[in-house]
Amino acid sequence: MRKTGLWLMFLMFVVGAAAAQNADDILSVRILASVDRLQPGQSQAIALVIKIKAPYHINSETPAEDFLVPTSISFADTEGVRYTSTEFPPAETRDLSFSDMPLEVYEGTFTVFCTLTLDAAYAEKGVKVSGSIQYQACDDNACLPPAELAFEEVLAAAGPGETVGAANSEVFASRPAPKASVEPKPAASEGGMAQALNERSLLVSFLLIFLGGLALNLTPCVYPLIPITIGYFGGQAQGKKGGVVAHAVLYVLGMAITYSALGLIAALTGSLFGAALQNPFVLVGIALVMVALALSMFNLYEFRLPSFLTRMAGGRKQGFMGTLFMGLTVGFVAAPCIGPFVLGLLTYVGERGDVVLGSLMFFVLALGLGVPFLFLAIFSGSIDRMPRSGAWMVWVRTIFGFVLIAMAVYFLRPLFPDTLIYHLTLSLILFIGAIFMAWLEPTKMPGKVFPVIRNLVGLAFFILSLVFATSGIRAYVATALAEARAASGLSTGSEILWVPGSEARLEAAAAQGKPVFIDFTADWCIPCKELDKFTFSDPEVVEMSRRFVMLKVDLTSSSDPVSQRLKNRFGVKGVPTLIFIHSDGSEASGLREVGFVEKDKFLEKMAKVSDGR
Repeated sequence: MRKTGLWLMFLMFVVGAAAAQNADDILSVRILASVDRLQPGQSQAIALVIKIKAPYHINSETPAEDFLVPTSISFADTEGVRYTSTEFPPAETRDLSFSDMPLEVYEGTFTVFCTLTLDAAYAEKGVKVSGSIQYQACDDNACLPPAELAFEEVLAAAGPGETVGAANSEVFASRPAPKASVEPKPAASEGGMAQALNERSLLVSFLLIFLGGLALNLTPCVYPLIPITIGYFGGQAQGKKGGVVAHAVLYVLGMAITYSALGLIAALTGSLFGAALQNPFVLVGIALVMVALALSMFNLYEFRLPSFLTRMAGGRKQGFMGTLFMGLTVGFVAAPCIGPFVLGLLTYVGERGDVVLGSLMFFVLALGLGVPFLFLAIFSGSIDRMPRSGAWMVWVRTIFGFVLIAMAVYFLRPLFPDTLIYHLTLSLILFIGAIFMAWLEPTKMPGKVFPVIRNLVGLAFFILSLVFATSGIRAYVATALAEARAASGLSTGSEILWVPGSEARLEAAAAQGKPVFIDFTADWCIPCKELDKFTFSDPEVVEMSRRFVMLKVDLTSSSDPVSQRLKNRFGVKGVPTLIFIHSDGSEASGLREVGFVEKDKFLEKMAKVSDGR
């Protein structure tokens, strides 16, 4: 879903799973201070003493594998209070039965230290220290979904003239030298979920966003500003090339600051996005906003900013600070054209909820917008070679209009009954866009270049239409073939033919008198990966699987209603959970497993169900 969204944003412009078990059942936290009263104007150490319920452990703050959920601590903003230098202790290295490599984990009780600084003017009698711990708990067999534990403690604050003494010396005597200084994230952050992006897809994402920013320079709100702004730089620098370049750099820096701040704000509200985007009404609302913006791109009506904002943003101020201010506020002037792009990216960043990633994405967007200004400042003589503003920019707006409608469908994806209809809907939108942009859109331009560009853009839309249609049809056919083969018991080769789990497939299997095996799994689950690698790949297991309907239920995200219904129906608490269903539709008593299972034990259970025992 996210890759689809980024490809759509390239033409134009995440969510932690809910814990299956209450976080209070796994972790408990005590907050201690190194002094009996926190003193205003001073920095003092505090400690979070975290106790993990046996037999669970949680991942370290820097786990070895990217798919593992790191432990992180977020402090809530409190006026007059700042938190810095969070110090995790060294993690324990454990060999666990479900992993073929040692893991770095915390278990039992461990202490995280942090520096708390009160403003000199702090006058309250107490200091509320609150926030949350984001973590994932596992035992030696299975992992629970990622969870979050809120904490809150009020520590005493010293008043004017009060003496401050040491406290909890036995705890703070064990404070190690800082292993790594990690700035705590605000409580609204999802705690580094951007690790789900690998290096390759991250680079592709940044490239698409950069190209999207570059393409926005072709809109009617931005393109006419380029030669005017470069000319203004030349006047301020009195024709000196070095001065022109310096003004251009400051202008782009101003844009980068503004957009990075937008990305930061979106990421800080990531948890709100994560919860909201599971609500169908919110998804429909976002889609309607996208459609409304798309209609404005088709010139059915026009969004206008209040005149005072336009005057403030467009006002000319002298010197380098004036240029920086222009860069900081140029987004207001260009908002009617670049606003839809920014809204789409804001929603995407908010869904991911990663502060660093969000800021970087918007910084890259600003660089894409700023490249023409930097290039033309360096090569000032090239300004005269720029195409003149004209009707072709109205045609460009309609491209963004179709992409916005596709973005609306992207956000409605969870509401589609199946992936085939979703992909075919996207394909139809892009196909209509291809025909309209290439032949029906009424813009006319003299010369031979514009018709060629129109046809190339139409061809690009058509190719993307085919890609989405092909992707949807292939997925649908693959699922249908897997279901047919599983139902008929035909040979499937050297691998198990998994079918996505659903209640409808359970009912169909019962109607056919076929036993069912259900594997509840998740991307962040190490035992699940070990099962796939060692147990489910065994030839005997593959052969035996042909007697079953093999269902796989992905619980990586809580946003899939089909998976959540199955999870609730069978009371699944952690993954992997392995469930066997008799041919009459009833669960095989006593055969459920939670955690990694060796091949021989798994085959024994399959044989019992296959023989009707």
